[in-house]
Amino acid sequence: MQLQSAAIYRLSMDLISPFTTSFGTQDKRHVTIVTVTDSTGLVGYGECVSNEDPLYTEEFLDASIIAMKKYFIPIVLNADISHPNDVSDVLKSFKRNNMGKAGLEGAIWDLYAKQLGKPLHEVLGGKKSYVEVGVSLGLEDTDEAVVARVSEKVLEGYKRIKVKVKPGRDVALIRKIREVHPDVPLMADANSAYTLDDLDVLRQLDEFNLMMIEQPLGHDDMLDHAALQKEIRTPVCLDESIDSFKAAKDAIALDACKIINLKIARVGGITESLRIHELAEANGIPMWCGGMLEAGVGRMHNIAITTLSNFTLPGDTASSDRYWHKDIIVPPVVARDGVVTVSDEPGIGAEIDWATLREYLVEEIVIEKGTAPDMIFSE
Repeated sequence: MQLQSAAIYRLSMDLISPFTTSFGTQDKRHVTIVTVTDSTGLVGYGECVSNEDPLYTEEFLDASIIAMKKYFIPIVLNADISHPNDVSDVLKSFKRNNMGKAGLEGAIWDLYAKQLGKPLHEVLGGKKSYVEVGVSLGLEDTDEAVVARVSEKVLEGYKRIKVKVKPGRDVALIRKIREVHPDVPLMADANSAYTLDDLDVLRQLDEFNLMMIEQPLGHDDMLDHAALQKEIRTPVCLDESIDSFKAAKDAIALDACKIINLKIARVGGITESLRIHELAEANGIPMWCGGMLEAGVGRMHNIAITTLSNFTLPGDTASSDRYWHKDIIVPPVVARDGVVTVSDEPGIGAEIDWATLREYLVEEIVIEKGTAPDMIFSE
């Protein structure tokens, strides 16, 4: 692929409105864009979606940037990369740091598609010309405010509404939503806020005909999720628990879930995502693509993978203006009546708006081919 250089752009972007989950509240997002340039000057775009704090996973933004700068980027630039699949093999000695790996690999997938002159979704094997999208709503100060936000998004045509829940903000909240919207496709996302001690509460959610409850228990509680699914009718969807092909394989073998929320970054990139997609499809486990408050680059990668056949449920990729005053790509992501049209332009199908990116810029790091990784151990 003739890789010549890479760059990391750390940005600070204010959210249009605060986003509250069981982890806490965010009013801004530190977005990290990764670019890779080949010998002809063609540029691929990726996004590292690590949070600033190690709350969602053990990985956090400063660590991701260090890993990319000191290890991943120098090693990949100096390797013989002929296909994006090679990246995971080259970096397999490095443990975890999946979001950093995915940010770099995503840029290389975009570049590869551009080198072929094809849209990324076509290169991945996607067949859809459009994808259905849902919206994820954080907790508000009152249940009534959440209901009002749900009503707003229903009118905008989103195909599925996801609301965050946590102990004390669950059954009553969902009941109030159902009183106003008895038939809207609705799901609850717990972000690991419960344990099996909360079984009575989780059983009560069965009465509301939810599409699923997402990650009700801890990220490493695979056996407990299997036990929970036997006790409730609501389908369990695993999110944080699915961080690799092996985790997906274990979850399916244990009957720990009926649905998988795949996040490209959490599993380490598109290459691993494709393996999980094939596994889930072979076992009749439907999937959807979750979001991490991405800026436009990450959203375009999510749209591309959602065109694959087993992504049968609406994902989290709402319009750019749902979250950002001004996104960093042109054109921005636009959902109309709950549908995003898939671009047929090469790569992810959008370009970075560099003037806007530089308005948000906090730090820029450039790494050239030939830069040695900062390794203590050598082979």
